[in-house]
Amino acid sequence: MTLQIITHPSSHEHVTPPGHPERVARIERIDEVLAGDAFAELPRAEAPAATDADLIRPHSERYVQGIVAAAPSDGWVSLDADTHMSPGSLNAARHAAGSNIAAVEAVSKGDARAAFCAVRPCGHHAERERAMGFCLFSNVAVGALYALEVLGMSRIAIVDFDVHHGNGTQDIFWDDDRVMFSSTHQMPLFPGTGAAGERGKHDNIHNAPLRPLTGTSEMRAAFENRVMPAVRAHQPDLVMISAGFDAHVDDPLANLQWTAEDFRWATERLCDAAADLCDGRVVSTLEGGYDLDGLAESLTAHLNVLKNHAA
Repeated sequence: MTLQIITHPSSHEHVTPPGHPERVARIERIDEVLAGDAFAELPRAEAPAATDADLIRPHSERYVQGIVAAAPSDGWVSLDADTHMSPGSLNAARHAAGSNIAAVEAVSKGDARAAFCAVRPCGHHAERERAMGFCLFSNVAVGALYALEVLGMSRIAIVDFDVHHGNGTQDIFWDDDRVMFSSTHQMPLFPGTGAAGERGKHDNIHNAPLRPLTGTSEMRAAFENRVMPAVRAHQPDLVMISAGFDAHVDDPLANLQWTAEDFRWATERLCDAAADLCDGRVVSTLEGGYDLDGLAESLTAHLNVLKNHAA
């Protein structure tokens, strides 16, 4: 068994306006990490493009058609103040969503024990009917629903440790008892959702908001007391991670105080649960992380755990 890396060149073609934090330089830095000695020999797969049928599992057909129609032939189209499309964005977004399909197939078939999707644009803010927060399609939700409805899995746990609440994932799975969603995030902060009292229609949502300027002790308490009990109680067939690294102490968009060691620790807890509950099946997907050095060192810690877990 091994850790499979899933990528696609189109991630470099999603070009945001000058000064935008979700920029091509992020995936360039990730490519440097993946080319390093620790990860260069890991097997790679090219992400397929998600079809409209794949995308309308988490999103409405009207929404998907609207995103397709909005794609520009030059310049940028702004879907809101933060979320933009360039000529390469639609193709990149289809492959980012498709990466999760390839990932869940790989771990389902036993081709890999774990998979990491190094793709952009990110996805966890994309709601069923709304693009926002740099996100066009809900990449993780595309993969989760493919696993449930095509591959025949019964229960999935999604854990999101991006510093921003995964409102899109929560919106899509609010009324789906097959999916447990848990998020640690700074609060107050964009997008303004993620209170502990937001529980879903089936008590399947487990948010763990964290106060600004808090760090290791608070995040570990949130994982031990809220996130991990929810994961284990759900008894999933697959653990999925929305792996945002913007809770890092140096990130410019938020105020949590996590270090690479905290991301390592959180990843270990999730992998331990997967080993106990679902034959170790883990799919992780890139979300945020906007300080390039913090992104690189946090991703390295995350990948080292996944690699050791999958070995």
